[in-house]
Amino acid sequence: MIGLVTERLMLLDTASLYFRAYFGVPESVKAPDGTPVNAVRGLLDFITRLVEDREPTRLVACMDADWRPQFRVDAIPSYKAHRVAEEAGPDEEEIPDTLAPQVPVIEQALDALGIPRVGVAGFEADDVIATLATRAPTAVDIVTGDRDLFQLVDDARSVRVLYTVKGVAAHEVIDEAAVLARYGVPASAYADFATLRGDASDGLPGVKGIGDKTAAQLIVEYGDLAGVRRAAADPRARLTPARRARIVEASDYLDVAPGVVRVVRDVPLPPAAEWDRPLPTEPADPRALDTLRRQWGLTGPVHRLLDVLAARR
Repeated sequence: MIGLVTERLMLLDTASLYFRAYFGVPESVKAPDGTPVNAVRGLLDFITRLVEDREPTRLVACMDADWRPQFRVDAIPSYKAHRVAEEAGPDEEEIPDTLAPQVPVIEQALDALGIPRVGVAGFEADDVIATLATRAPTAVDIVTGDRDLFQLVDDARSVRVLYTVKGVAAHEVIDEAAVLARYGVPASAYADFATLRGDASDGLPGVKGIGDKTAAQLIVEYGDLAGVRRAAADPRARLTPARRARIVEASDYLDVAPGVVRVVRDVPLPPAAEWDRPLPTEPADPRALDTLRRQWGLTGPVHRLLDVLAARR
């Protein structure tokens, strides 16, 4: 059990946040030896702000153990293919040269602080988040800049997304009403909507000629993706010839895309003892944290975060 129903679990889409920190904090922010630490400092300040503003009782940093899982690539080879580093292997994501060295520092800082990190081999952070959110008996805040996780929004279970499109300080709270207002479909249908529309940022082609508006219209009229496909196969259904043809022509894509777009809600998590614990109020390894603070010039961000954590006692 993660906690009592009065508690709130916060799940960080960690890579999404440190990428945002990297591009949002000037690279001129450096360690004493001149190494850029803008992503590290930015992420620590993000966490400070989130804990202060949203008051989680538990916090888990969810990691991409596999940013491009084979089961998704097998289904759709173009999945995230444009992000593969040209000079690396097929499983290596292209990461800015000055960001890559900061990722181990981020991981070490989270460990020293006592903020659990969870990644599962063969799965993305999205899948870890989905599994934790599905199992949680508490309210859940998912912090991400990834719209794919809107499919997890569930008012009945108090699962919402803190969408960092404009940064952590100005994040948007996405509940079911927000999903409906943005896209014209309920959150429960978001994955089907996204499958039809596609997503160029993830290498998902979608159905040719079907954008947000048409995808929403089809989902609303026919209920879900299966209903849309049944209508396309039924000459009596009220579909324009062009839409019918496009949906039928995309049959091969539509056969496999749902398994790529939908997050996995039952990944094999590590033992609960490794991640199921209350928000720390003091560092798990003060000596290691002090070493990191001095080596990387993180005194300000570390002290700010420790102050906010201590205030949660």
